[in-house]
Amino acid sequence: MLHVAELPTRDFDVLILGGGPSGAACALWLAQAGWSVCLVEKKSYPRVKTCGDGLTPRSVHQLAAMGLEAEVAATGHRYEGLRAHGFGASLELHWPDHPVFPSYGYTITRFDLDGLVAQRAEEHGATVLVGAEAVQFLEMSEPRPGRLPGARGVAVTDTKSGDVAELTGRFVVVADGQNSRLGRALGVDRVKAWPMGMALRGYYTSERSHEAWIDSHLDIRDPHGEVVPGYGWIFPLGDGRLNVGVGLLSTAGAWKGVNTTKLQEYFVAQVAEEWGLSEATSLGTPTGGRLPMGLARGPRVGENTIVIGDAAGTVNPFNGEGIAYGYETGRLGASAVGAALLSGDARDLELYEVHLEAAYGEYYKVARAFVRLISEPTVLAVCVGAGLRVEPVMRELLSVMANLMNNDRAGAAEIGYRALSRLIDLVPESVLERVLGQAD
Repeated sequence: MLHVAELPTRDFDVLILGGGPSGAACALWLAQAGWSVCLVEKKSYPRVKTCGDGLTPRSVHQLAAMGLEAEVAATGHRYEGLRAHGFGASLELHWPDHPVFPSYGYTITRFDLDGLVAQRAEEHGATVLVGAEAVQFLEMSEPRPGRLPGARGVAVTDTKSGDVAELTGRFVVVADGQNSRLGRALGVDRVKAWPMGMALRGYYTSERSHEAWIDSHLDIRDPHGEVVPGYGWIFPLGDGRLNVGVGLLSTAGAWKGVNTTKLQEYFVAQVAEEWGLSEATSLGTPTGGRLPMGLARGPRVGENTIVIGDAAGTVNPFNGEGIAYGYETGRLGASAVGAALLSGDARDLELYEVHLEAAYGEYYKVARAFVRLISEPTVLAVCVGAGLRVEPVMRELLSVMANLMNNDRAGAAEIGYRALSRLIDLVPESVLERVLGQAD
């Protein structure tokens, strides 16, 4: 991995701005196909990233395709499924059998994970530039309606030495994560009516770090026993630590008044005795951020530019998962860029949007409706309280929420709505009409 002053060339087929899951995966696939690629990462690996650190079967499938599952298995912790809790009920749910995806997942910190993918991209011939901040685009074109502008390249600054370089590329891929300063500079905006997630996580030492389940708590209660908006998770890391965190969706009516730090305090207190959590076992102050979801950001394609991963708002609204969709959109983006490079026609970048719509369009429409439903306390209590006592329903719902459906006989939307309808048939019609009337 190189710094700015060490670059042997500054002209590439593809510039990829951001070395997280989406950017590193995109670099790997393009480099493996023989294109000259420069992956630009602001920090140096390994580096800390705020994340739940959980890999679902979708993520494992992509890592296996990149030839990295063995490394992840050696570093991370394998788990078998989800243990869900809420409103007095609990249920252990194995990951479903699937013709494509494995029936297990891993937990591994982003500190350990991200560098593995970037290193594999480098092994395939990508130039990995670390400690380099992309500060501005070069020679941006005027955008057409509904599209991003193009750019000849990007100016980067070495974060330690201050060395400056101008990098050029036939195509530019923006993969700078949830805040996406570069995406905003290109004109990417968010559909504010669609769900936005907020999350906070901290690490704790624990004798239970080798458990074979990840835990999800669907009701968090304040010191008075009242349910507050949000959900909590406990992910054993297998190395003496737990990742403990909370999440909140913007569709919750009271979410703007919820302090995620306070929410984390409530949740830790709620599970402290069971998991041995205390100030003495805490490994530091929790950190968090916002998660744009459900393809809420766009446009995503320009004259010679595309936006992938969290920068494109690809987090799954059903469960807050982002890593799998980073890998997948990195691969889809690489496919479209590769097609444009082969044909010499930048219009082939439009294939990226076609692929996104085919992969996620209907599914995310269902997800956006779902999170509006569960933001209503009455619906949440019925769904969780009743659903956790009916194992077949919850297994079906887990397949939907983790996007692990077998669609041989029906599409994602039909399967999703079928599962949801089985959970909400006890919800008053007046509540459903009010909530679903807000859906897109």
